[in-house]
Amino acid sequence: MTTLTQHTSTAPGKSIIEKLNVFTALALGVISAVVVWRLSLAFLPQDGEEVRLFSREDKITLLSMCAWFVGFMTGIGALVGPMRWVMGKDLAHDENMFLAGENMGPKRYFRYTTDHKVVGIQYLFITILIFFLGGGLAMLIRTNLGTPEGGWLHAQAYNSIVGTHGILMIVGTIIMVTGPFGNFIMPIMIGARDMAFPRLNALSFWLIVAAAVPLIWGQFIGGITTGWSAYNPLAGQAPLGMDGYIMYICIFAISTMVAGANITTTVVKMRAKGMTWNRTPIFIYGTVASVALALPAFPVFFLSQVLSAFDRALDTSFYNTAGGGSGWLYENLFWIMGHPEVYVILIPAVAALMEMAPVFTRRPLFSFNIAVLGIAGISGLSVLVWAHHMYISGWAPLLNAPFMLTTELISIPTGMLFLVLIGTLWRGRIWMTMPLMSIFALLWNFMIGGVTGIYLSDVPADAFLHGSMYVTAHFHYTLMGAGLTGALASLVYWFPKMTGRMFDKTLSWIAFWMVQIGFNVAFIGMFMVGLAGQPRRVESYAPTFNTANLVTTIGAYTIMIGMLVLLHGVISSARNGVKAPKNPWQAKTLEWTVDYPIPLENFDVLPVVTTDPYGYGKAKS
Repeated sequence: MTTLTQHTSTAPGKSIIEKLNVFTALALGVISAVVVWRLSLAFLPQDGEEVRLFSREDKITLLSMCAWFVGFMTGIGALVGPMRWVMGKDLAHDENMFLAGENMGPKRYFRYTTDHKVVGIQYLFITILIFFLGGGLAMLIRTNLGTPEGGWLHAQAYNSIVGTHGILMIVGTIIMVTGPFGNFIMPIMIGARDMAFPRLNALSFWLIVAAAVPLIWGQFIGGITTGWSAYNPLAGQAPLGMDGYIMYICIFAISTMVAGANITTTVVKMRAKGMTWNRTPIFIYGTVASVALALPAFPVFFLSQVLSAFDRALDTSFYNTAGGGSGWLYENLFWIMGHPEVYVILIPAVAALMEMAPVFTRRPLFSFNIAVLGIAGISGLSVLVWAHHMYISGWAPLLNAPFMLTTELISIPTGMLFLVLIGTLWRGRIWMTMPLMSIFALLWNFMIGGVTGIYLSDVPADAFLHGSMYVTAHFHYTLMGAGLTGALASLVYWFPKMTGRMFDKTLSWIAFWMVQIGFNVAFIGMFMVGLAGQPRRVESYAPTFNTANLVTTIGAYTIMIGMLVLLHGVISSARNGVKAPKNPWQAKTLEWTVDYPIPLENFDVLPVVTTDPYGYGKAKS
């Protein structure tokens, strides 16, 4: 492991690693982008008359964004280790300890730090920031839709806000569980001293930071006017802001692949002695299943955006039918990622709630093996359903029936996870906390999301519902109603271990009820207008849809208030909350056996596991 590597020599003077931080990264990134932009303007030739779109401007924009990316990653210190390796050297012991953040205090959160606990907190911060920005854009959308005529946002700006909101929230929900808790909690839960590849762990986080700037940059040069899916060939005709989307997705895809390889290797190779697969906590299964789905899915998404960049900057025709390309190619590449991505979001959130269920019912997890089979079944079937998003596109109509079948079959392993949660709750000694109540909320929300999804899997019904607000309500019930519910419960449950303080109980309940009530009000109203025929992605609508849209807007503002209460709870509890005991929930997994502050290498002596983590007594009859 990086943090344990021993060297007798130390770097003379102050190592370059000690001089690099987020500020040097920002400075070097900006300088690199400006230099390449000026050079591109000076030396790139003008396009010829035969070029179909604005190819030279795309070349300049993409080259400048690539320069930003390389400059930022150099400035943060991501390339120091690889360059030393190329030169046949390695980092000195003192440098490794510096990278691990030893005795650095708050400064370590602004550096390329390899300690998995620091990376977990960094992921938590950036997830909160993403939800803050994405939620703010959602409020702009709902405010504009508060009246039928809309109008206070320009139509093009509205389209850009919708697209940016969508892709921000998708990225936020992908990392909201595996990022903070998969990094901070998971290694301790399996009895490891750190992640298998600590430098890659730091890399996965800072890649997300580097990806954010091109997306923000793109807002000032036309924005994302195509919706979050960025369908081609429409995206090939969009303003230069689409180049920001391309860079954002490409960099984020690299981050996801790096993190997936790291998490998988850590779990497979570094579990504590005695932690057989039957003794491995169910949260670990959910985390590994999530990244195992991401590993093959996101390279396909990466490829789709590379081809899109080629079409825009090099005047190729992968998606342009005028040059022999096909828009169906993009749709297939996108949805081969797009539907597994739903379960990349859902599985770790549901697994986290299954991890909490035995703790707050004081019962063993009901049928651990069924839970594992359910996760495996969802993971396997999720890669076989992507084309149900394309029923209306006209691609391969003979495959509609097989894809309809696989989509409806996925409800079987999903039902297994419902069975595990309900079986664990049944006749348990209920300890009514916010995380426990989140399990009930998940069952309610995901039941609605699942049942409404069955209609979208059916070809005749989808012909009517596709493209309506019904679809928007459905996927919010799945990703937010289930996924976000699990993530917020995880935050409250593992907050004592991450901060040493208890999350304010009153604020957690206020936030829970405001978010859940606001959510159901908002999206049941959206189901109503969708069933009545209101299309998605519209800036104004017919007056007949006004009442339900007003209800949805009120619900959305209620969610916003609830999330702000939660944010206040995070800040106030971390600063002034009641100090947490070592194991406030009396749980049996390994993370609750270490004191706070957690040592740099987690355990003085590596633990030996002799039982499963769910050995709670059963409730009496």
